[in-house]
Amino acid sequence: MSATATPTKATVHHLTRTLAEWACALTPDDLSPAVIDACKRFWFDSIGCALGGSGQEDAHILLAHYKAMSGHGDQGHGPCTSFVSGFKTNPVDASFLNNHMIRAMDYNDIYWKSDPCHPSDIIAGPLAIAEMIGSSGKELLLATAIAYEVEMRLCEFGLPGIREYGWHHATLTAFAAPIAAGKILGLTVDQMVQAIGISASRTFTPGAVTAGKLTNMKNTVDPWATRMGVESALLAQRGYSGPEHIIDGKEGLYAVFSHVQYKGQPAKFDTKILTDALPTCPKCHWRILDCGMKSFPIEALSHAPLTAMMKAVKENNVNPSDVTEIKVEVIARAADILGDPHKYRPDSKETADHSLPYCMAVGLIDGMVTPLQFREERVLDKSLLPIMDMVKVVANEEFEALFPKFQPSRVTLTLKNGSKHTVRVDVPKGDPRDPMTESEIAVKFHALGDGVLGRPLCEGLRAEIMSLEHAPDVRRLMQLTVRTH
Repeated sequence: MSATATPTKATVHHLTRTLAEWACALTPDDLSPAVIDACKRFWFDSIGCALGGSGQEDAHILLAHYKAMSGHGDQGHGPCTSFVSGFKTNPVDASFLNNHMIRAMDYNDIYWKSDPCHPSDIIAGPLAIAEMIGSSGKELLLATAIAYEVEMRLCEFGLPGIREYGWHHATLTAFAAPIAAGKILGLTVDQMVQAIGISASRTFTPGAVTAGKLTNMKNTVDPWATRMGVESALLAQRGYSGPEHIIDGKEGLYAVFSHVQYKGQPAKFDTKILTDALPTCPKCHWRILDCGMKSFPIEALSHAPLTAMMKAVKENNVNPSDVTEIKVEVIARAADILGDPHKYRPDSKETADHSLPYCMAVGLIDGMVTPLQFREERVLDKSLLPIMDMVKVVANEEFEALFPKFQPSRVTLTLKNGSKHTVRVDVPKGDPRDPMTESEIAVKFHALGDGVLGRPLCEGLRAEIMSLEHAPDVRRLMQLTVRTH
C-alpha cells in the first residue's frame, strides 16, 4: 500500500481504533450541563493564562520566529489567529503559538494521577481548526471534553507512571491531541486512527525536559505535541497513513516500555483505564470534572506546601525575619522534582517555578506568589539565598501512601525563640474537591489579562467564553483575544 492509499479494513482491533470509534460517534448532545460548564471554566482559565503567557520571553521568541518564517511580515497570512498579537497563520502554527502561551507561565490546569498532565495544553489545537472551518462553540466544547478525557485517562494508565520510566507526559499528549483536533475536523474513524498513528510516531519526549536545570523546552514539549496532533489530523484527512498499532502492537508503546525496569519490574499499562466506560451520554461521568486548576503559577505539587506555609504564617502572625527553618514534608516525587540541589539556586523562571526552596522563600518574604515573583530580577535576587537554604525538603512515606487521592504536605516553621508552628494541607485550592469558582477564576483572569488587553476587552472576552455553547462559530472569540491598543 502506498503512503497515500486509503487504509484497508483492520484485521486486528487495536486500541487506536477503539478510541477513534468512541470519539467519532460523539455529538455535543452527549455533554451534560455540568460538563459544558466545566469546559467553559477551563477555557476561561486557559485564555487568562495565555494572556499572561503572551508576555513571557519564550513566547516573544516563538512569535518572532514564526513571523520571520511566514514571509508575510508582522501581520502574517492565514485563516487562524494568534492570541494577543493577532498574527495570522495556518492552524498548525496557530495551535502551537496559542498552546504555548497557555502553558508559558505554568499556571494552567493540572491533573495528577500516575502521571501529571495539563489537558489545556491540547485545546488550542481544536480551536485553531474550529476558527479555520467555522465550527460552532458547541463543537469546540465537545472537542475540549474529548481532549480532557483522553489525556487524563492516559496519565492514569501507566503503572506507576511514565515519569518513573524517565519519560515526559508530552509523550501521552501525542496520542490525545490528534483525537481532539480530528473531531473538530470531522475525520472518519479510519482517518482518526491514522492521525493518532502519525502523531504518536514522532513525539516521544524524554523526562530530561523537567529534570535538573530547566529550559524553555519545559513549557514547549506539550504544545509541540499538540502541534503535531493538528498536523497529523490534517494529513490523515488527505489520506496520509500512520501505524494503527502504535499503542498495543509490534514495537508500539507497550512493547517499547516493556523493556524498561522500575524497581525491578517491567513497565506496565492498564488498558481498562484507557477504554472502560468511555463517556457516551450526559449521564456518564466525564473526566474533565476531576481536573484541577492552579491558584499559584507554580508546579502542581508545590501548591499544597505553599498553602500550608501561608496558613502557618497568617494563623500565627509570624514575622518572616523570625523564621530559622522551613521544614517541608511531601511525597517522594515532589521532593525529587522540586527539591534537588539545582532547585536551591534557580537561575531562570523555568527552574524557579519548579523549585520548592524558591517558592517557599519568596512566598515567606513577599507574602504572595504571583507572576511578579518570577521576573528575572526577583529570581536572581541574592537576598533570597539564605531563606532558600532554610528550606528542608523531606520525603514522607506516610504521605506517599495517600497520593494521588490526596496531595498531603506538612510545613513546620521554626522561629528564633525555638517555637514551632505546623500546618498540614491535603487538598490545595483549585482541586476539584475545593474548586475555583467562576468569580475566583475571574480574579486570576483579570490579573493576567487586564494589562494586556485592557479591562473592557477582557470583560467582553469573559462573556463570550462563558456563553460559548450559544456561539455559531468561534471567530468572535478569537477577535476578542487580540490587543487593539
